[in-house]
Amino acid sequence: MIIEFNEEKQNKRVADLKQHEEEELAQTLSSKYGLQYVDLTALPINIDALRIVKESDARDAELGVFDITDKKIDVAVISPNKDKTIQKIGDLKTLGYLPTLYMVSHASLAKIHERYKDLSYSLETKSGALDISNDEIMDLLKNVTSVAAVKKEIEAVLGAKKSYRISKILEIIIAGALATDASDIHLEPEEGYVHLRYRLDGVLTDILDFDHETYKLLLSRIKLISELKLNLTGAQDGRFSIKLAEGDVEVRTSLLPGAYSESVVLRILNPKAASIGLEGRGIHPRLLEIFMREIKKPNGMILVTGPTGSGKTTTLYSFLKKVHSPEIKIITIENPIEYHLPGIVQTQTDPDKNYTFALGLRSALRQDPDVIMVGEIRDEETAEVAVNAALTGHLVLSTLHTNNAAGSFPRLIDLGVNPKVITSGVNISIAQRLVRTLCPDCKKEHTPTPEEKKIIDETLTQISDKTYLEGVQTVLIWDVAGCEKCNMSGFVGRIGIYEAVLADEAIERVVQENPSEREIMRAAAPQNILSMRQDGVIKVLQGLTSLTELARVIDLEKST
Repeated sequence: MIIEFNEEKQNKRVADLKQHEEEELAQTLSSKYGLQYVDLTALPINIDALRIVKESDARDAELGVFDITDKKIDVAVISPNKDKTIQKIGDLKTLGYLPTLYMVSHASLAKIHERYKDLSYSLETKSGALDISNDEIMDLLKNVTSVAAVKKEIEAVLGAKKSYRISKILEIIIAGALATDASDIHLEPEEGYVHLRYRLDGVLTDILDFDHETYKLLLSRIKLISELKLNLTGAQDGRFSIKLAEGDVEVRTSLLPGAYSESVVLRILNPKAASIGLEGRGIHPRLLEIFMREIKKPNGMILVTGPTGSGKTTTLYSFLKKVHSPEIKIITIENPIEYHLPGIVQTQTDPDKNYTFALGLRSALRQDPDVIMVGEIRDEETAEVAVNAALTGHLVLSTLHTNNAAGSFPRLIDLGVNPKVITSGVNISIAQRLVRTLCPDCKKEHTPTPEEKKIIDETLTQISDKTYLEGVQTVLIWDVAGCEKCNMSGFVGRIGIYEAVLADEAIERVVQENPSEREIMRAAAPQNILSMRQDGVIKVLQGLTSLTELARVIDLEKST
């Protein structure tokens, strides 16, 4: 008879005996210390309870919080007499917790400490709030500075087929967007996969593709924190906030039904964008001087025009910061409130409750404001009330969707505003676009091609005031190259190109005749303010952006 020795089986039996002995010892010691005993190796751990004590502190103090109900917490300890254990229990009591101590074995405590890896990076404090202010996510924000790094982090979590991975994936997607200064996150389901893209400096950038099974769970998570209906597959809009150490970041959620599933866009309203002053937005010094003069006036309307995503609202916030002082009252009517400013009354429209821009504006006027910001003029009633407010001693800031500064005046006429009062109410109309700025570390210079030189020469010829061209070279232009610092895109950040039309006597005369945009531009020519095309070409010659990038944003073929 041959006896086989199974070493693996024998080692397991020895380990089981040791574990049994240790559990018996812990049970005996619990009677000695007057504590309850618990064997956690067969019991679930409350993940939320782990958040009470950091992992490093829990290991150092040889304890673990394994359950929580309100302020009552269950704490596992190896020995209640160790100095670090006593100190940490005292800290918990100081914080208002009511700890109940349990004697456990080393195996039970190891299980608690092991579960820290399952702890989601975020704490969903309530529906609509996502707290990612802990150390791990802050490290992620510091380290994930490139699109490639974001992709690597997400792929690593995608490979972990565990329930908690969905929360981590969402957190990495959001943290990656914050770290790379993305303005939007796009999740687009296709037939066989889901496409993740970031909008970086106004341009959509591919991140990675992943499976529908993960997306289904991720979509539910997004709906939950955005306070949207989980069982509805139609168009929905919601919001949630990300609580960072330096302040909250608002995220607007937009869902749209598609052929394969719901498409999601998360718009990130980062306060950093509003922290840049007017001086840092690329406004020509002479135009900036005009802006500063106009916003100091006690009444009248300042309009900022351009398509969605051209930075109109951010410019208005920069104006508000310039005029804000303790002596004046500022009220904003927005949809949504994009940036929260202290000392300013901000209100958000709600179409479901029939609280419109017009109604909000009428209500705001009854609160005796000095300055009013209306997020957008989109209908006759809002236009009429806004112009009347500008005529009656209020400084009114607002936006319009027109292609250029001259287009504001015909647009107001189309909205039913009396042409006789338009120029009395409107001080200035501003148009802007955002162009990507070339990476200073890798941009490359070259001599313009004949086609490029033709565009440049034609544009510069149209500038009647040649002092704008003092110190501007016309021999070289720059283009993209790509390096690690710019994620191989060749661009870092964005800068504005601007134009403006002042409501002077010449504009007043032509407005009475229901003019076209071109007629307004001709009447405004003596003001000698650069057009967006002229401003953009000068920035190209200064090496701030490329001619190709400028052509992406405005029509360089169309004569100004």
